[in-house]
Amino acid sequence: MATDTHESGTAAADAAHAAAESAPGMPQLDFSTFPNQIFWLVVTLVVIYLILSRVALPRIGGILAERAGTITNDLAAAEDLKAMAVEAEKAYEKALADARAEAQRIAGETRAEIQADLDDAIAKADAEIAAKAAESEKAIAEIRASALESIEAVAKDTAAEIVTALGAKADDAGVASAVTERMKG
Repeated sequence: MATDTHESGTAAADAAHAAAESAPGMPQLDFSTFPNQIFWLVVTLVVIYLILSRVALPRIGGILAERAGTITNDLAAAEDLKAMAVEAEKAYEKALADARAEAQRIAGETRAEIQADLDDAIAKADAEIAAKAAESEKAIAEIRASALESIEAVAKDTAAEIVTALGAKADDAGVASAVTERMKG
């Protein structure tokens, strides 16, 4: 029995080996299955084409169109913002120039007001100085007149005393006329 089993196992192995040698190798390269393989290749390619053309490619095209639209919109928005920035810069420059002009005008007006106030103050000071000078001159004239009167009185008294000291009798009218003549020049 053991020999039977061994013989039958050897026979099966020999049969498998013979079948393998008689088989053409890889089934893909078996010419007898080419028409079947070509049919399924065409069916698979058609299915892949239909899936790609009906589902995948429209989605990809939509996404690409959406991205292109977004990019176009963003570029247009950027151009609008750039134009607005240029306008804002022009408005800023104009406002700055207007502010500078207004500052110059205000400074000029302020200088003119200060100069007018200064001129008024100088005129008032000059008027006050002139008034005080006039008052001072008047006071000096009064003091001078008073001094002259005092000098005349002192001169008359001194002349009368000198005449009396020399031993003569002093005549008040004569002394007064002599002092008056002498004081005139």
